[in-house]
Amino acid sequence: MGYTKKTLQELDLIDNFLSNAIASNQELSGPFYRLLLSVLLEKELKEVRVLAQQIIPAATPELRGIRMDVEVTEYDEGTVTNLYDIEPHLKDGLHLPRHNRYYQAKIDGRYIKRGMKDFSKIPNLYVITITNYDLFGKDYMMYTVHNKCEEIPDMEYDDGLKFLYFYTKGKKGGSQAIKNMLTYIQNSESKNAVDEATKKIDFYVSRVKNLPEVEAGYMTLGDWIDSIKEDMAEEIREEVKEEVREEVKEEVRQEVKEEVRQEVKKEVREEITESLTKEVTDEVTEKVTSEVKEQNIKIMIGVFQEYHDTKENAAAKLRCKFPEYAQQAEELIEKYWEEG
Repeated sequence: MGYTKKTLQELDLIDNFLSNAIASNQELSGPFYRLLLSVLLEKELKEVRVLAQQIIPAATPELRGIRMDVEVTEYDEGTVTNLYDIEPHLKDGLHLPRHNRYYQAKIDGRYIKRGMKDFSKIPNLYVITITNYDLFGKDYMMYTVHNKCEEIPDMEYDDGLKFLYFYTKGKKGGSQAIKNMLTYIQNSESKNAVDEATKKIDFYVSRVKNLPEVEAGYMTLGDWIDSIKEDMAEEIREEVKEEVREEVKEEVRQEVKEEVRQEVKKEVREEITESLTKEVTDEVTEKVTSEVKEQNIKIMIGVFQEYHDTKENAAAKLRCKFPEYAQQAEELIEKYWEEG
């Protein structure tokens, strides 16, 4: 299925380029993500620092399968207290729970020092995934997942880790403020800025979309994507060519095999026909020859009788004339001798 590239003004917050453009803006990224997270997590955030994890986001409206992370670090009097890893996902197919498990381990690893003993200093981690499809199929706008004790579900297990999955079209769970924010993330038009928070977010989005460097970056990124697509197309063309070559090779192999089969079949048929013809010819010749000789013997016996030879003389003459019938001479005399 093809995709028509959006203009910069048509991009939504769930599109990775726009999210990355905001995260990369030093002036706007802090207040933008502080407000966004305050609404989604329903808590006030203190000082934050925003980091766009990828310099050139590979995920754009054209290539949705490549994603981008935004990391928000929250400080309290200079100490890191909370980490927020934010990932918009437009493409289904990833096993996000295990994918997020990998990312959680990767992020935690940056804050664990060799020889570290006081693990209470590891900051809390919120892995936040925003999708336009329902990962769990329950129609909730948010799913909060964290570790717990199976035997005592109500027992507190504070490992500082939470996974939050936000579904932009969900109808269950969450507050009206969260629903408004998710609707705006899915479709970032001014008409969807319906409360104070979304109106502020819309203000930040409008400012970023109208920055000359963002517009230039979007155009440059489009050229970069086009060149990548051309390179990929060439690689894929070679792969397909090799696959087709193997397919054609097999087809030709079968055609040649069938042609050779027919040729060999014809040769074998000719050989068998020649052999059988000789065999039958020899058999028929022998039979006809035998019949002719016996007919001649019958005529000679008639001649012997006409000249009044005895059976004994006739048999002796037959043995002399037809040595191969010497054994059957008397038998033939009895068979064809006419008593008269």
